[in-house]
This record gives sequence, structure tokens and C-alpha cells, in this order.
Amino acid sequence: MNTLIKYIISISISLLVISCGKSDNPTEKLNTLANNDDESKVSNEIIVSKAQFENENMKLVNLQEVSFPKYIKTTGTIDVPPNSRAIISAQIGGYIKNSPLLIGDEVKKGQALVTIENLDFIQIQQEYLETSEQLIYLKSEYERQKELFEEKISSKKSFLKAESDYKKTKAKYNGLHKKLQMLNINPIAVKNGNLTSVSTIYAPISGSITSVNISTGAHVSPADKIMEIVNTEHIHLELKVFEKDVLKLKKGQKVVFRIPESTNESFEGDIHLIGKLIDENRTVQVHAHIDHKIKHNFIVGMFVETDILIDNTISKALPESAIIDANDKKYALILKSKEGDNYTFIKKELTVGDTYNSLIQIKENSKIKSTDQFLLGGYHLISDEE
Repeated sequence: MNTLIKYIISISISLLVISCGKSDNPTEKLNTLANNDDESKVSNEIIVSKAQFENENMKLVNLQEVSFPKYIKTTGTIDVPPNSRAIISAQIGGYIKNSPLLIGDEVKKGQALVTIENLDFIQIQQEYLETSEQLIYLKSEYERQKELFEEKISSKKSFLKAESDYKKTKAKYNGLHKKLQMLNINPIAVKNGNLTSVSTIYAPISGSITSVNISTGAHVSPADKIMEIVNTEHIHLELKVFEKDVLKLKKGQKVVFRIPESTNESFEGDIHLIGKLIDENRTVQVHAHIDHKIKHNFIVGMFVETDILIDNTISKALPESAIIDANDKKYALILKSKEGDNYTFIKKELTVGDTYNSLIQIKENSKIKSTDQFLLGGYHLISDEE
């Protein structure tokens, strides 16, 4: 019995010595492999409990088929056509007698805007009256001389002189008549003896007063800008598109624009005209109509940021909140299994593309299935594991 015990002790000591002499410990190696396997699972699989899933309002989502538009980005301003903008000035200079309107006032076409007083207006009316009387006499003389000439009673020279005097005076009369009309002085009233030193300027279009550059008593000349009227019923976009993008443009393409200084809203329109000249900044003028259904108080001159839709691509997509940034890469958590109260997710690196309406384009080389379900709202899980 003692011999057997001694034998066992001897064998044990020998094994211990052999084990210590080796550089690799099998137990340590096993533990290391186990640890590495655990680390692998930690880095690729994430377990979420049902309570955590519900408390943090997590959701499962599928891939979506979404239209991703391709845009040209540009800038411009809100403007109106030339016939919707009117610069008010005086036909003949004078002193402002009355100017009741202010910036922002709405006016109708034909409404009185300002009155101008000038003694020269009376001189024009006097000249008109005198010419009108002369014309009556000269017309009678012309007709008389014509009749005498045809009957060979009067000389041709007398007839031609009468004709010349009549036509010259008639031309002068017509000129003065037109001048009175441009001054908005009624020629009929002048013939009735109602002379005036005041001319009234009327609105040529309906719209809003956008500038007033005079005051009562101020002297204005025909070169002075008295006020401006803008009609905003036909506002549009005037855009500047760089030369490199011009050939991608077509009439009718959709335009989405924003007014960054005023609102976060987006509005729509479409391209109506494309300029045919490249300016010194290597840009082309593009005229776009605004959707007539839009009801908004746009102001002429507002700065706009614009996207012009030039293409549309149908792609798979996920919500932005399903995509996680980690170490300059994009990941998503794909549901592997649901067992009991636990969800098991696999961390999957993705190749992404454009972003549109809070959706991110997922490229085909990401190698994911249309049936895969993705975790929405688990962005902190990967960051916690990193």
C-alpha cells in the first residue's frame, strides 16, 4: 500500500515538472480562446432585453423602396416680370403739390398717386387754345384755296402755301393735344376754358408702393424716380446656374426653394425659361415659375436657396435613426433572433449614399436582405460597445 502511494506521488511530481517546463499553459490557452470568442460576440452581437426595448421606445423597421432625387443646388431671388413693376416719374418737371401714399400702400390701376404743379402747364394749354383757333381758320383757307385752284381761279403757289400752313398748324395742334394727354390734362376742359397749373400722375398698374422718394413741395425733373409700384401676383424666381450644370437643365423641371432668412419651409415651382447667354461670372439666368397654389407673402428681392431636380433614382433606404456612426463607418443593427425576453442583433457595416427626407440610401454592396429587420433608436448600443 505504501509502495502504491509512493508511486502515485512520484508520477504526480513528474507531470508537474513537465507542465512547468512548457512555455504554453493549456488552461491559459483555453481561457484566452474563450475570452476571444466572448469579445467576438460582443463586437458582432448585441442583446437587448424586452424591458430595455420598450422603455427606450425602440422599434423594428424594414428596408424601404424610396425615390432619391438628384439636384443641382443654386441660389437666386424672388422677382416679378418687367410689366409687373412700374417706376413713376414726371413727364415734365415741377413741384410736388400732393403725395398721400406711403410705402406698403395698395393701389389700383388708374388711381391718383401724386400731383405736380408747374406754370409751364398753363403755357402749354394757352398754346393749345391758340393753335386750335388758328387751325379752324387755316383749314377753311386751305379748303377755299383748293377749290379756287381746281377751278383755275387761284395760283398753285397760293394753294400750296395754304396747304402747308394748315398741315404745319395741324401737326402742332396734334402734338400739343398729345402732350396734354400725357400730362393727364383734359383737352376738352381746356377748350372750355378750364386751365390748370396742376398735373396728376395715375398708377399704370395695380400693386403695392415699394418706394417713395419725394415729399410735398419738392421739385422733381423727368429723370427723378418719384415712386415704384410692384405687382406681386406674378412673382417668379430668377436663378443663377453655373455653366457646368446648364446642359442638365430642361424646361418643366421641378424646383424646390427655401428662404433661409425668413422660414424653414420649402416651396415648389418649375423651370420656365433658360437663358442663352453666359455672364461674366460664368452663370446663366434661369426663370422659374412658383406653384400658383402656394399662398405666401413673398417679397420681391428675397434671397432663395434652390434645388433643381434633374434625376430620380429608386433605391433601398433606412431612416437616419437606424444608421449608427462609429469609427468613421456606418452600421445598423439587424435582428438575428428573438428568444424569450431578449432580442439579439448583429452589427452590420453598411455602404450608404444620399440622404433625403430623413432617409438614407443603402447601396447594393451592403449585402442585406429585403426581409431583414433593423433596430430603430439603438444608436447608443454600438457606441457603448466601442
